[in-house]
Amino acid sequence: MAALPVPLLALVLLLLAGYGGPGAAGQRRKEMVLSEKVNQLMEWASKRSVIRMNGDKFRRLVKAPPRNYSVIVMFTALQPHRQCVVCKQADEEYQILANSWRYSSAFTNKVFFAMVDFDEGSDVFQMLNMNSAPTFINFPAKGKPKRGDTYELQVRGFAAEQLARWVADRTDVHIRVIRPPNYAGPLMLGLLLAVIGGLVYLRGSNLDFLYNKTGWAFAALCFVLAMTSGQMWNHIRGPPYAHKNPHTGQVNYIHGSSQAQFVAETHIVLLFNGGVTLGMVLLHEAATSDMDVGKRKIMCIAGIGLVVLFFSWLLSVFRSKYHGYPY
Repeated sequence: MAALPVPLLALVLLLLAGYGGPGAAGQRRKEMVLSEKVNQLMEWASKRSVIRMNGDKFRRLVKAPPRNYSVIVMFTALQPHRQCVVCKQADEEYQILANSWRYSSAFTNKVFFAMVDFDEGSDVFQMLNMNSAPTFINFPAKGKPKRGDTYELQVRGFAAEQLARWVADRTDVHIRVIRPPNYAGPLMLGLLLAVIGGLVYLRGSNLDFLYNKTGWAFAALCFVLAMTSGQMWNHIRGPPYAHKNPHTGQVNYIHGSSQAQFVAETHIVLLFNGGVTLGMVLLHEAATSDMDVGKRKIMCIAGIGLVVLFFSWLLSVFRSKYHGYPY
């Protein structure tokens, strides 16, 4: 093979040195594609905190390499004909989380928030073998999602604060959740103070109602029933109201685990506790009141019936949640 002239050989070496060979060219193409993807996501994120994706966008921006960013994706079904109440509630909290990320110092191109609606990306649901919604999955910057990258919705609830902790665990991006102002609490407090002030003004000469034991006992009882039924847990965790099986369509109002509960379950337990309490009150009145014997017997029978009925229902709920308990 004939040797190349020295000037031509020098030119070839300079070209190879400048372009780095085929490997360097491939690396530059990868960097260009990555830069285009990040710029596209940043442009969309600057307009809308949660990026809506169909099948093509999901495959190109989430599944296909290269990627040096994480994508938090909520798979949901928000169309009215799907009748997914939980999806709407979870979407509200997800939007709060994404807006908190967008309008804070945590805003970065290392993580993005996206959404795939079933009616816009059913092929994505089929690709991931997904048959329930809502579901939150973190697609990490490197590798495939692991077990911890799927959010445990039934256990942790979908409150924005809980989602933020999970995002921080998976991506090291810490988001301080900023909720929009809610004036319902101050308005209700102002209304209550106005009512109390009005009563004091109208009945300033007679404040005996403040010493009414029955009224205070009823208020305390309502507070105790609300707390023992799990209202505080709902406020902290933000669980769904109920769960609808996507295969059978059956709606479950009682959570099958002792580590979680639904909002509907709280209302059911509140009703059962109230029934038992009413039965105990009737039994007490039957034993201590001055009514005739016939009415006291009726109250006693009604009280026993309420206690037995509602307490047995409470035991059945307890049995369904605490499997293996020795009855």
